[in-house]
Amino acid sequence: MTEKMEHPLSTQEKEIDSDDISSNPTDTPSLGDIVNARVNRRGALKGMLATAVVGAVGTTQLAKTSQAASKSLNGRIDPETGSTLTFKELEHKIDENDGVAEGYNADVLIRWGDKVVPDAPEFDPQRLTVRGQAKQFGYNNDFLGYMPLPLGSANSEHGLLCVNHEYTNAHLMWRGVNSSMDLNKERVNIEMLAHGHSVIEVRKAFGKWQVVEDSKYARRLTLFSKMKIAGPAAGYNRLKTSEDPTGRTAMGTVNNCAGGVTPWGTVLIAEENFHGYFGGDVDKAAVSDAEKASWKRLGVGKPRYAWYKYYDRFDVAKEPMEPNRFGWMVELDPYNPDAVPVKRTALGRFKHEGAQTTVNEDGHVVVYSGDDQRFDYLYRFVTKGKYNPNDREANMNLLDEGTLSVAKFNADGSLDWLPLVYGEGPLTSTNKFHNQADVVIDARIAADLLGATPMDRPEDVEVNPVTGKVYVALTNNTKRKPEQVDAANPRANNKYGSVVEIIPNNGDHTAAQSTWNIFLQAGNPMIPGHQAKYHPGVSQNGWLAAPDNVSFDRFGRLWISTDQGSAQRKNNIPDGMYGTDTEGFGRALTRFFYRCPADAEMCGPVFTPDSKTLFVAVQHPSETKGATFDNPSTRWPDFDANTPPRPSVVAITKKDGGEIGS
Repeated sequence: MTEKMEHPLSTQEKEIDSDDISSNPTDTPSLGDIVNARVNRRGALKGMLATAVVGAVGTTQLAKTSQAASKSLNGRIDPETGSTLTFKELEHKIDENDGVAEGYNADVLIRWGDKVVPDAPEFDPQRLTVRGQAKQFGYNNDFLGYMPLPLGSANSEHGLLCVNHEYTNAHLMWRGVNSSMDLNKERVNIEMLAHGHSVIEVRKAFGKWQVVEDSKYARRLTLFSKMKIAGPAAGYNRLKTSEDPTGRTAMGTVNNCAGGVTPWGTVLIAEENFHGYFGGDVDKAAVSDAEKASWKRLGVGKPRYAWYKYYDRFDVAKEPMEPNRFGWMVELDPYNPDAVPVKRTALGRFKHEGAQTTVNEDGHVVVYSGDDQRFDYLYRFVTKGKYNPNDREANMNLLDEGTLSVAKFNADGSLDWLPLVYGEGPLTSTNKFHNQADVVIDARIAADLLGATPMDRPEDVEVNPVTGKVYVALTNNTKRKPEQVDAANPRANNKYGSVVEIIPNNGDHTAAQSTWNIFLQAGNPMIPGHQAKYHPGVSQNGWLAAPDNVSFDRFGRLWISTDQGSAQRKNNIPDGMYGTDTEGFGRALTRFFYRCPADAEMCGPVFTPDSKTLFVAVQHPSETKGATFDNPSTRWPDFDANTPPRPSVVAITKKDGGEIGS
């Protein structure tokens, strides 16, 4: 219906695209340069294709790997492709409705405006209220964390679902609104409350998931929720404001994109594009040149929201240290509804896309995180202390001490983890670093000085629970210039993204070096100009663009969600979920499983422990050129003439009760 619309690009869409404009001034070789060098040195990208793996390790070893995978999956392998994913692949098409592979159900679990806390009012899209949004499900759901009930169990039919709310689409929330910059104070308050995080209790009964009403665990976190600040930046002058002269108490969290779950049962909530919420006259701010350089590196001072017009805390000229209180990872204990969330500053400040944790063999906890912007970096944090599986309380502050490092990819296939430690190398007062607080506040600038590798929007980073390998989704980078690569690497204008595979040396996630491969290069393999690299058996429906979030089922198979933005219409494929093996003959053979409704982004995939349910977040349906409250490209999921499209969480199950992917 709306594919033929020729409205001018909406203000909102321009703002969203601006999130990914690089603010990295360095000329360090990009990942594209390094991949190109590896191609020249070796003639091919080791590990990119299943056929390349055959050449490297031989068919006998691959057969053993496939047999092992087959055994764990009760012998289920597609005889035509070698994939362990045997579902009938979904067709690529943009549609007003969502869709899922044959034999599966995709049920809407909760939508924007639905009740979260017990006394929430009914949702009325014609009359949004501050009181209502404070207690209702927020907008643009992203990260999902499934936390079994009771704590410590592997219950796959009863648990808590923790949900991030990244941003809002004001032009779809209200009639006659062009962008968030047009809102009055009441609507700004509603918009602020639509951000943040929701905790809901969910239960599966008679094959269907439902939200448990009046749950004692249910809560909303918003811009008005009290939070602690911990770690090396806590109490530092650069975090002190008139409302918090101690620098240890923050008010709220914002632009919560992806996240992660810790081994001790808490969730990590990313603060990504926080810069767009701050306005005011940067030139009038009474701060040092170094502080202004910090703002510039993060894009602070170019507002997308009108909040600074009504709240001094978002006006940099009035509260210049407030931006430093955002851009962190926030830790939340969902099992304790009275627990105060904590901003863990030791993990660094940048535009966090997520934070995946793993316990190393020696007990140290390792956190991987991407900085989602063109030409920015991949990070790793290793705790000083060790995880105690028998004492949850002893683990609660593990993330306050440790070593933050940034990745440097080398042409020989090695990866160096460069520590961001005050006093080491260039991280001294000469470069405006006076302590570790400065290092973590300006992690980007510190990484610049160390020579980290600029990446193509590193988003989600996840550890395969079966193999221990690490997978990094690089969404795209259309700003990479031809002179940054050469003829051997034609993806200077990287529209389609890739997935990088990192192998910890000897399985040690704390080691100073790792090795890396390109797992796949997205794009249409039927079009030579895309330079796509997959398993040679990928179908016309199996190719993807813009990998964003990733997740693993219990068999170690990789599931990839996509975020094409406005390119969805250009590529003529919807965003959605793709599954693939990471080992064996089905390696990098991606298969299309779930389709988002028109102009929506696929976010937050997470499995229950038994892999019989896949929860996904459908974000911003109808975010396209010219779409409005009265004229959206879809009214999913209600399809009611008086109701706008509503971001929603979907529970996917197999009709016969089996595992996802079969």
